[in-house]
Amino acid sequence: MEERKERAPHRPEGGRREGGAREGGPGGRFRRPRRKSCRFCQDRVVAIDYKDYNRIRTFVSDRGKIVPSRMTGTCASHQRELTQAIKRARNIALLPFATA
Repeated sequence: MEERKERAPHRPEGGRREGGAREGGPGGRFRRPRRKSCRFCQDRVVAIDYKDYNRIRTFVSDRGKIVPSRMTGTCASHQRELTQAIKRARNIALLPFATA
């Protein structure tokens, strides 16, 4: 008659294997990168000025987009200030809105 195949043993924790890809254990592919530090906090910048073109332009991509804080490591309060400064600099044509 028909032969039954043996089942794999039950895995705890919803079927995840130990040391899997997402856990970063042995045999894992992903390694959590070190947390980036805020440039403005390091330099003890009191306020981000929209007229300071050289400092602001590093936070705008080549396409004219504002680079997110997860890429630059900027803290939340400075990212909000930076966004306002970039938008103000765009309005008086210090920075481009977009590049074609």
